[in-house]
Amino acid sequence: MIATLGRSARLKAASLLYSLGFFYNVLKETARFFSKSQVGYKVLILQILFTGYEALAINAIMAIAIGAAINVIGSSLLPQFGQSQLMYSILIIVITRELGPLLTAFVITARSGTAIATQLGTMVVNHEIEAYIAVGLNPISYLVVPRFIGVVVSMLVLTIYFNIFGLLGSFIVVQVIKPTPILEYLGALMSTLTVGDVASGLTKALVFGIVVSVVATYQGFSVNRASTEIPVAGIRAVGLSFILIIVADVLLTLVQYA
Repeated sequence: MIATLGRSARLKAASLLYSLGFFYNVLKETARFFSKSQVGYKVLILQILFTGYEALAINAIMAIAIGAAINVIGSSLLPQFGQSQLMYSILIIVITRELGPLLTAFVITARSGTAIATQLGTMVVNHEIEAYIAVGLNPISYLVVPRFIGVVVSMLVLTIYFNIFGLLGSFIVVQVIKPTPILEYLGALMSTLTVGDVASGLTKALVFGIVVSVVATYQGFSVNRASTEIPVAGIRAVGLSFILIIVADVLLTLVQYA
């Protein structure tokens, strides 16, 4: 029993060290990516199109719905406590600092995390990774780094996009409950919004983008030789990404409000 536990602990420690080494190589190759001619630019563009552009519609719908819901709930509860003026602060904090980056990360994980893990897993099973190595192409530089950059960039852009449409959804509800000129509404929002709010949301978006991309590519490369491992890698990528995103969100929130 003790020997089994010891062996399990050693395997987990080795896996952790390997994943840290993988992350280090990704960062190292990312620093070199734009400094030399790269055939990975096409992969980068395709990744941004898939992760960012194709997720615009669902992100906008979700953001408008969230913004509208926050306004409806706030408009019902805050006047009971004589705190109607807090509505703008709540909108900024909930959407910009918290739900914007968090829900965007969940969408990207569900769409792109699964796709990346299954793509790379399929390439491993089909011996395509070995072919890249045989012709002198670094798989990390060509396959991982473009996806890493593409997911991080898309995460940042989609978070800003979510924030804008979240506040837009709130404005639509305001017009139904209590019509307000758009300039007055925007003025109240901008007077409440601070640099710290924007920096907080973008910091979380950056960290979440790194988590999703690294976990997905790592799980894709973890496939051995059986095609049955491919869907398992996709499931592991999504599950682990969700856990790490939540943990990172809690830690970053504690740091920001400490």
